[in-house]
Amino acid sequence: MPKAVVLHKHPEGTIQESDFAVADIPRPALKEGFFITRNSVISLDAGFRAWMNAGAGDNYLQGMQIGDPVQSIVLGEVVESANSDYPVGTIVNARTAWEEYSLLDGSDLCAPLEPAADLPLAEYMATLGPTGMTAWVGLFEIGKPQANDVVVVSAAGGAVGTVVGQLAKAAGCRTIGLTSSAEKAQWLVDSVGFDAAISRESDPDLLTALQREAPEGIDLFFDNVGGAVLNDAMGHLAENARLVLCGAISQYETAPQAVTNCWELITKRARMEGFMFSDYADQFPNILADLEQRMRDGTLKSFDQQYLGIEKTAQAFCDMMQGRSRGKCLVVLE
Repeated sequence: MPKAVVLHKHPEGTIQESDFAVADIPRPALKEGFFITRNSVISLDAGFRAWMNAGAGDNYLQGMQIGDPVQSIVLGEVVESANSDYPVGTIVNARTAWEEYSLLDGSDLCAPLEPAADLPLAEYMATLGPTGMTAWVGLFEIGKPQANDVVVVSAAGGAVGTVVGQLAKAAGCRTIGLTSSAEKAQWLVDSVGFDAAISRESDPDLLTALQREAPEGIDLFFDNVGGAVLNDAMGHLAENARLVLCGAISQYETAPQAVTNCWELITKRARMEGFMFSDYADQFPNILADLEQRMRDGTLKSFDQQYLGIEKTAQAFCDMMQGRSRGKCLVVLE
């Protein structure tokens, strides 16, 4: 029988594998206007953690309920169809769940995909999928980098951070990555291509480290963390700085930390803006074409960590949330 990973209990604090359970889920029955996908790659994204809490839910997504498959973005192939827009054999990416089969109707970020034959299919859940789209939209549509800008990226060793760093570097910017360990900071410089990296391990005083690495201030701050990290960055802005709010991983599992440097936004004539990549769906084809070309010409590399089998999904998600993985975290279904 097909399997899914369901929410076993609402997490309290740090996410644990015991918060999830693998369950047998009957293969869905086809309905008129719907189609069934056999899923092959699951994208693990830290942002979904916010909707796992008890009482979660907002204008963007409903909170996850105990016993339900965990929401996610998934790549699959149509195996049964009663929808002429999605014939059997169509490759689809969609917001669905940690499950081997999904019943879909083409809504909720669902779209047919024509993967390039010369690029790995799994990349369409990583650098060529939601990760790359998020990085591209946040950097170019919100941040609007200029040559010689100082671009600082928090959680730079994660999925979005590694892509943002490379895109900013290709745009002629000086790139500085923020991460947890000295080892990961060295990897960001040696492998990902950041000009410099700051780790909590080596530089617990972030503001002092930013003053050292960016003496003229930060032109563009791409934030995936929020809280104290965002606050320190706000204390060292250049004039007309842009702050891109992509994620807030610091508050997914703990109480939000205060941000007290808002006055700096005024005196530095800075702009801070949040976004959801899904608001730019009409641009996805052009963004995808750009990302594909960058991968082909070698200016954009993919960094991912793959886990095999749906039973590994909970471990993979916990590893990602606790900083044990690098780049994009994926589960490839057998």
